[in-house]
Amino acid sequence: MNDANTDQTAVVFGGKRGLLGQALVQTLQEQGWRVCALGREDVDVDSQEALTDLLSRLRPGAVFNTVAYTQVDAAETDVQNARLLNQSFPCRLGRALPSPEIPVVHFSTDFVFGGDQRTPYTPLDTPRPGTVYGKTKLEGEKALLQLDLRRLFIVRTAWLFGPGKENFVSKMLKLSAEHSRLRVVHDQIGSPTYTLDLAAYTLHLLEKTPAGLYHIANSGRASWCELASEALALYGSSCQVEAITAAEYPQQAVRPAYSVLDNTAFSQATGIKPRPWPQALRDYIYLSVECSG
Repeated sequence: MNDANTDQTAVVFGGKRGLLGQALVQTLQEQGWRVCALGREDVDVDSQEALTDLLSRLRPGAVFNTVAYTQVDAAETDVQNARLLNQSFPCRLGRALPSPEIPVVHFSTDFVFGGDQRTPYTPLDTPRPGTVYGKTKLEGEKALLQLDLRRLFIVRTAWLFGPGKENFVSKMLKLSAEHSRLRVVHDQIGSPTYTLDLAAYTLHLLEKTPAGLYHIANSGRASWCELASEALALYGSSCQVEAITAAEYPQQAVRPAYSVLDNTAFSQATGIKPRPWPQALRDYIYLSVECSG
């Protein structure tokens, strides 16, 4: 695939400063793609005409959308802007493609699920979002699925950490230098995911699989408390982590108590089993955080 696509452009919306977008840009370039990384200043998300003109000029070989309104608590009251980025923009993007044959990868979230089960969520499980963020992301999925896009990939993922932008792990490491003890929620369970792994796994979808809806996350599960504890241990921090309940850390938007994602469909389609999140976290801590510190 590398040789076949060295003369094609991959357009990455959110590729300039986004956490996942930057990882995709790096991985695509390593795989031989010419990459156009776009930021918010490059795209009028509210204009169908501008978006259509942009993609017509760029003539992409593949399009990746990492743009989203991800401020989960703020979305509860800023519904209009959340819907603009999470539902309207993906729909406009799909309509703006020069050809329905162009591969499109749109990233969605574990927040489309309500967290009311205790087994990992598969792509066939019924979404029941409990937040504005989750609801608008699900609306974005549905809007794209209604279009006649022959190579549409919707990738749900979760709990991202990686280089290039502040995330939960980097924030915990920063706070550990300022405090002797951190209080972290232990009764929310999910799938920690390394952005560079996610980017690499995503490219395998374009190479090997039919279009469709997939879940991709590093394997295993963790609570926020477990993720923080493992990160601080790898970092060599003496800061202690105290487990608390979500009720002790109230937030405007209620997070899913359980949102572990099942990678089976992805693994069956590609032959790849995502590696465990602690291994990925070790790479992030050792290769990214320490090198920048």
